[in-house]
Amino acid sequence: MSVTVAPVTGAGLAAVIPALAELRITVFRAFPYLYDGDAVYEADYLADFAAAEGAVVVAARDGDTIVGAATAAPLAAQDAAWRAPLEAAGFDIARTFYFGESVLLEGYRGRGIGHAFFDHREAQARTHGATHAAFCSVIRADDHPARPANYRPLDSFWRARGYAPLDGVTAWFDWKTVGGGEERHELQYWTRAL
Repeated sequence: MSVTVAPVTGAGLAAVIPALAELRITVFRAFPYLYDGDAVYEADYLADFAAAEGAVVVAARDGDTIVGAATAAPLAAQDAAWRAPLEAAGFDIARTFYFGESVLLEGYRGRGIGHAFFDHREAQARTHGATHAAFCSVIRADDHPARPANYRPLDSFWRARGYAPLDGVTAWFDWKTVGGGEERHELQYWTRAL
């Protein structure tokens, strides 16, 4: 069966949030995030996201099953901890869209779905007057003990899409790590003009 990729907005968001939560817990458990997620946190986090005016979930479906999803919303609607580093770097928060998670089950990777995720999120950002898009990626050492031998970072994919890391612009967030406790993690901001 072929995979369809389409944006979901407004009242339709409530129907896709449970699948998005499950995907976040599943996909982010792997390196580099190593996130030991839980349903309670996911429900709160995603409810706040879905309430943002202009929010979008781009859903990849195999038949009726959501196998991947990517999110975006105006940066102005995000928590101050996400806004502050870009604000300090001189970005117009009112004209910047924040691209949150992009999660896709492993068996569906390499089919161009990641490009479709970016295409739809960039279109949503432009529709809402954004001049820039931004996202974060977790920073892990090349010799991290959990790094798989065949791990391939997405940096070249993001660069091919026109994104570049903002030198010195990072954020720190806490999350529970697989096999460990709550840990502090540094994330790198990437941006591009739309």
